[in-house]
Amino acid sequence: MEREVLCTGIGGQGVQLAARTLAVAAVAEGREVMVFGSYGGMMRGGNTDATVVVADGPLRAPPTVARSWSALAMHPEYWARVRDRLRPGGVAVVDAGTFGPEVTVPGCRVLAVEAAAVAAEHGAPRASAMVALGAFAAATALVTLDSLTEAAGDVLPEYRRQHVEANRRALDAGYRLVPAPLADAWLEPAVGRAR
Repeated sequence: MEREVLCTGIGGQGVQLAARTLAVAAVAEGREVMVFGSYGGMMRGGNTDATVVVADGPLRAPPTVARSWSALAMHPEYWARVRDRLRPGGVAVVDAGTFGPEVTVPGCRVLAVEAAAVAAEHGAPRASAMVALGAFAAATALVTLDSLTEAAGDVLPEYRRQHVEANRRALDAGYRLVPAPLADAWLEPAVGRAR
């Protein structure tokens, strides 16, 4: 079984870090993982996207997907091309602070979280993508909170180590926003994957 996650936002929001944290957490849980990040030429404010494919068996193709089971979106600027690739029955977590609270995707379950506000409340104002990632993990059961918080310490380079605890608090705060999964990644029947 494979689960695809499309991540999108604008540069500087932590989308690439969130994707890498998710990938490392999934590997720690014994899953096969491919991750591919892409971003525009601007350091801040340009598009940033990442695809994470997580499977319970070997992956044989690159993480370029035509359709996806889920999405994590931090900004509406580049959302349309991600939204349009979600399969019916998919799950999306969006930042309500940039999207607004009323985001719908026909045939999909959407969870809007106030990622930036929650990050600030927990002393991690630069970690809104980590709040959204924590909520995504709780909403999908793709990985556990324990694996995410461990991965948060593994993915940052030495010169950014001062942010590890803030990112862990943000992951925990996001996870606690979701009382029960919207979908269980490893129990729901898989819909055929189109590449």
